[in-house]
Amino acid sequence: MFSRLRLLHLRRYFVLQNESVYSFVSQNNITHGSSKCVVFNDRYMVFPDFSSHTRGFKSDLKIKWVRPTKVPCVKPEKSGDLKPLPQVDLKQYPLGFEKSEELKDADAHVKRIFSLEFMPRNKTMAFFRADLVNSVKRHALDRSSMEARIAAMTGGIRDMQASMETCSRNKKTKVRLKELIDKRKKYLKYLRRWDYKRFEWLLEKLDLVFRPPPDHFHWVTRKDSLRKLTDRYCEKIKEERLASYRESLESQKAAFLQEKAAKLKWIIEEEEACGIKPSFNQNDIDKVLKQLKELEIGQGIIRET
Repeated sequence: MFSRLRLLHLRRYFVLQNESVYSFVSQNNITHGSSKCVVFNDRYMVFPDFSSHTRGFKSDLKIKWVRPTKVPCVKPEKSGDLKPLPQVDLKQYPLGFEKSEELKDADAHVKRIFSLEFMPRNKTMAFFRADLVNSVKRHALDRSSMEARIAAMTGGIRDMQASMETCSRNKKTKVRLKELIDKRKKYLKYLRRWDYKRFEWLLEKLDLVFRPPPDHFHWVTRKDSLRKLTDRYCEKIKEERLASYRESLESQKAAFLQEKAAKLKWIIEEEEACGIKPSFNQNDIDKVLKQLKELEIGQGIIRET
């Protein structure tokens, strides 16, 4: 017996050495099973036929798998930010000018020039981050607690996410955003370990969802997904067939109980006729008739007596 690899080498050898032999085999269609054969130089040589082989198995099951859309890690649905960047009131003053005595008595045009409307975008984002920190800080001068740090990171993350919506090709911002999201996850993981109540309160205040990385990472492949879908499909078919079989048995239950009561009565009569102590009595028949009556009442069937 020639192995498949050996046959492949022989085929290549004869095609290279003597192409006329293989052309002779192909033209005359000399076959041996699923392979082609020829006697050459008093030797019986076999040429495998690879035309019937397929490259992959194509299932006949009606299962369609579509590769899931990859969600970038910088998107809010992946980072856990439930709310986007809010609209900040541009009539307010930036940080450092809100307590200015001169602006209180200044002209309306001067107040508008010093408002956030005419300030750079980073001033507006600094105001938003300070507002987030003020909502969770422990005291008036708190800047280094775990809650204040996470709130400041959240403000920066939502700022860069809004920027990525308009400038999606900004690689520098994307890298900074990924690093900041990972850093916030690290801080949230630490806070969850040591103070779970404060962790839950912080998530509610900042509108966050904590999504830690999975314990076991695996690639999403077509083969693995089709295997799972096939298993699910087979389980569905099994459940449907079991349900239909259960319904058929339930439909035959009333007739079975009637036949059982009749058989028990016949057994009692035959045993009494033979002078043998009956194996059953009237109580057994009454139990079967009671089950039959309960079944008919449950099915809403009214029998004529």
